[in-house]
Amino acid sequence: MELMLASHNHHKLGEISALLLGHSIILPQHRNLEFSFEENGSTFIANALDKAEALYNLCGVATLADDSGLVVDALNGEPGIFSARYGSSNGQLLPSDERNRLLLKNLEGVPKDQRTARFVCAMALVIAPYRKFVVQETIEGFIANQPFGEGGFGYDPIFIVGSTEMTMAQLSSVDKNRISHRGKAAQRIVALLHNIEQKEIFYVS
Repeated sequence: MELMLASHNHHKLGEISALLLGHSIILPQHRNLEFSFEENGSTFIANALDKAEALYNLCGVATLADDSGLVVDALNGEPGIFSARYGSSNGQLLPSDERNRLLLKNLEGVPKDQRTARFVCAMALVIAPYRKFVVQETIEGFIANQPFGEGGFGYDPIFIVGSTEMTMAQLSSVDKNRISHRGKAAQRIVALLHNIEQKEIFYVS
């Protein structure tokens, strides 16, 4: 199935394309569409669903959207749904390495056992106006004292996966896609798409 991804992020396109093998993932610009969306929801699920619906209303084809972020317990859940905008000023987003430095600075002096955190990913799939599906997955870990690894993007270099003692950026793409928040959410979307294509389900509660 061809799905239009509600994003302009080529890192995200590559990662989701690898997760949804057998399906064609395209971006709005691939169909000469101008798409912009301001995330105003109060949850990851609300942002993902609103974004998928907005793109569906624009293009009229099956759409996929995700909203992901990092939740740090010692920072009262920040950056959370504002992960991409963490530390921004006057609408200017910080580069990811500067966001990471800011987050580490805000955690200075916090011991390891209090640096617990999780990545959250909500994915929304809109097939038709009344055929909408949403899933959410997480991965637990904690925040490193400094960045490690060259892979991944965003907060990956400072997020240590609890089960591996390595940061997301140190994992191979295969291992990351298997255990990550986005990987687990995508696995559920793949199962939904299979059932949809087999005409075995018509809705998900």
